[in-house]
Amino acid sequence: MQRPPLVLGGIEIPLHAGALELGDEEIGGEASMRLSNGDLVTMSRWKKAAGTVSARGFMPPGLDGLDFSAHHEFHSTQVSSAQSTGLVFNLTSTPRPDKAPWAFALVNGQWHATPCSTLERVATVTPVPGATLYQVWWMPVYQVKATRPRKSQSGLHGWEFSWVET
Repeated sequence: MQRPPLVLGGIEIPLHAGALELGDEEIGGEASMRLSNGDLVTMSRWKKAAGTVSARGFMPPGLDGLDFSAHHEFHSTQVSSAQSTGLVFNLTSTPRPDKAPWAFALVNGQWHATPCSTLERVATVTPVPGATLYQVWWMPVYQVKATRPRKSQSGLHGWEFSWVET
């Protein structure tokens, strides 16, 4: 499987810009408090994704012309996944339009690729005889506010930027 390029604001990061190191996490307005009987209750007002991208390569990423005061579409190559004994998965983010989600079925301790179909953020896996577990994988696309990349240069071009979902 050929991995699609990482894209920020319509700019494809060249393969020679280095092996990507991606990280993401969920951020949000969340607070936990105790009720009068001692039970812990968590209240969540909002959730968004945030992350970083970095690499060191033979070429710079080509992002210097991007307007970092604007919001941009970010096509990540960080794989998201969900696992269940069922066949229908509610995806936690929107899959990239150029890379459809894909699925695996666990049969006798071995993972096997199996087809899946996606409609918006719901993936449905094709059942496999004898499967005890299924996983769906996808690469998300986000609307983000990104920081201008930090850069370094020695024999290679080093760069890193962070992003937060808008």
